Amino acid sequence: MKDTIKKEFSARLAIVLFGLLTFWWLILLASGLRENIHNYLFGAVYGLMALVGGLTGLSISKTWGGAKSSVGRAILFLALGLLAAECGQLVFSFYNIFLGVEIPYPSLADIGFFANIPLYTIGIYYLAQISGGLITLRKLANKIQVVIIPFLLLLISYILFLQGYEYDWSNPLKIFLDFGYPLGQAFYVSLALLTFTLTRGILGGVMKNKILFILFAFFAQYLADYNFLFQNSRGTWYNGGYGDYLYLLAYFLMSIGIIQLKTIHTQLSKG
Repeated sequence: MKDTIKKEFSARLAIVLFGLLTFWWLILLASGLRENIHNYLFGAVYGLMALVGGLTGLSISKTWGGAKSSVGRAILFLALGLLAAECGQLVFSFYNIFLGVEIPYPSLADIGFFANIPLYTIGIYYLAQISGGLITLRKLANKIQVVIIPFLLLLISYILFLQGYEYDWSNPLKIFLDFGYPLGQAFYVSLALLTFTLTRGILGGVMKNKILFILFAFFAQYLADYNFLFQNSRGTWYNGGYGDYLYLLAYFLMSIGIIQLKTIHTQLSKG
């Protein structure tokens, strides 16, 4: 991590941006504002973290050969996942600021937010390829692991959010998203954890810590989306609250995780 910060301008930029946005959020939190233009502006701006991480990721993907290599493809899809989330952020903020809709859910914003799930899943799939994940997935022990981890996450989601869930069949899209977000994210979190356990000997073990960072980012994204569903169902969500900060943290962790993969390429290039 220190080596990445020292050598990569994009890492320093991400950290400075995260620091500034954190400072802004703390001021907003201290002000006690909840339904103010400042809340909506913060929601519109903090997505810059996802934009910076996504664009940087597209560039880093090219250094790994882009679609020609497994790592290049992995970074490409992780970057696209960040950019999809930023599209969701912008549409969400458009509803807030210009249409006067405080919580547009479900809405067109969910096209970007939900697209993040398959894009992240494809990204970690390609990272699993370089770790020998495709072979190991055929083993019963790892199949059990892939099933148990999502099951535990979904069980927690059920106990805290979905227990007593009221099905509004007049709004089937909401039902699909309420279940689709935790299910999809539980799957890519489990796949990332599996990939992490398989990378001990890959590239001299240097890949393992990078995968761990991405695993943290995945879990933060799961937590952020789960928290949104939880707060929204109970009428406690407000723009610029701690829920938005969870999204900011998830975007920051993924951005740094992607940038660290460039550090590995630099080390390998120097032999």
